[in-house]
Amino acid sequence: MAAHRTELSVLREVGTSREGRPLHLLSVGSSARAVLVVAGAHANEPTGGSTLLHLAERTLRDPRLRADTSWHFLLCADPDGASLHRTPAPRSLLDYHRNFFRPAGPEQPEWSPSVLPPDRLPPETRALTAVIDELRPYLQVSLHGTDLGGSWVQLTKDIPGLAEPFAKSAAELHIPVEMGASDAAGWWVSGPGVHVLPGPGATAAYPSLPEDARLTTWHRTHHYGGRTAIVEVPMWASDLVGDPAAHPAPVRAMRALARRLRRDARLVEEILGEALPRLPGAEGPMLRAARWALALVPGLADDWRRLPPAGTSMAYIGSVDAFGRRLPLRAAAMLLRVLDEAGDRAAPRLERLVTLWSEAFAERFRARWVPLEDQVEHQSRTTMAAAWHARAELDRDRTHG
Repeated sequence: MAAHRTELSVLREVGTSREGRPLHLLSVGSSARAVLVVAGAHANEPTGGSTLLHLAERTLRDPRLRADTSWHFLLCADPDGASLHRTPAPRSLLDYHRNFFRPAGPEQPEWSPSVLPPDRLPPETRALTAVIDELRPYLQVSLHGTDLGGSWVQLTKDIPGLAEPFAKSAAELHIPVEMGASDAAGWWVSGPGVHVLPGPGATAAYPSLPEDARLTTWHRTHHYGGRTAIVEVPMWASDLVGDPAAHPAPVRAMRALARRLRRDARLVEEILGEALPRLPGAEGPMLRAARWALALVPGLADDWRRLPPAGTSMAYIGSVDAFGRRLPLRAAAMLLRVLDEAGDRAAPRLERLVTLWSEAFAERFRARWVPLEDQVEHQSRTTMAAAWHARAELDRDRTHG
C-alpha cells in the first residue's frame, strides 16, 4: 500500500518487540486530527489484523475519510505473542484452543501499565505510548475479540450517538450484542452493548483482579483530550449472551460458577504440579501465561461467592459462565502445548480435559461461527462510526468552548 500510494501513505517502524520483531505503523493522510487504530494487542484475538487492513484500504480509496482526519494503523501491538498463537482456519473451539496463546498480564502491551511500574514496561508498551504521544489522537480504537459470545464496545469516555450504528450493524450481520459483558460489570451503559469505563475511585466489580483498566494505554489519549474505544467482536456467536431477562436466582448461580471455576482450575494445577519437576529449561512465555491464569482463580472465585452479583440478567450470568470456562481452559490449553513439546506423559490426560471443556463450552452456548468477513465488516463499521461521532463531539466541544 505504502509503495503504491506514496503521496498518501507512509509505513515506518516505531519500535521493536522484546524478541526484536519490528512494530510497524501505517499512516494515511496528513491532517493533524488523528485516529489511531491498534490491532493485535491480544495474541488470541486475530480478527483485528484483517479489520485493520480493510480500514486502511477504505481510507486510501475514499478521500472523504481523510479530508480532515489522518488515520494511523499499528499493524500488530504484540508480534511476539502473535508468533505463538495460531488459528489456521479453526473449525471448532477445540481447534482454537489446541493452538492457543495469550500472554501473562505483565507481558500484554496495553495492560502492562496496570500491573507494572513505569521502569519495567515492555518495549511494545513504550512504543505504543510513544505513538500516542506523537499523534495525540482524538480517538484511539483498539480492535479486540472474543472466542465465543457477542459484540460489545468499551469506551474510556462516552461517544454519544455510537450505540445506534453499532446495534444496527450487529443486527444486519446477525451478530448478537452482548448485553451483560462480565468484562464491563458495573460500568455505566451508554446504549445496548456500549459501556463506559468508571472514573477514579469507583469500586471494581471483581476486586481480586490485579489489572485496573484505568491504568492501561487506553487512557493515554486523555492527556490530549482524546478517548479510546475497544471494539469486541466474536469468532463464534451465542444468542444466550443477548438475553436481558432477569435471572431467577443470580446469587445461587454465581456461587455454582465459583465452585466449578475452583474445581476446573484444581484439575489443571494437579497436572501442572505433577509435570513441573520433569519440564526442562527455564520457564517460557507459555508456562508463565498458564500460571498467571491459574493464579487469578482463587480471588475471582471468592469475588463471585462473597459479593452481590454485578448484574442479574440472564446475559450477565451467561457472560460470567463463559468467563469461568475460559480461564482454566486457556491455562490447560497453554500447559498442554508445553507438555506436548516436552513429550511429557501427563499430556494425554490434559488433552482429554481440553477436548472435553472445549466441546462443552461450544455445546452450552450453542456456538455458531461468524464468517470472518462479517467480523471484519462489523468491526470496521463500528470503528468508522466511533471516529465520526467522536469527531462531532470534539467539534461541539470546541464550538461551545
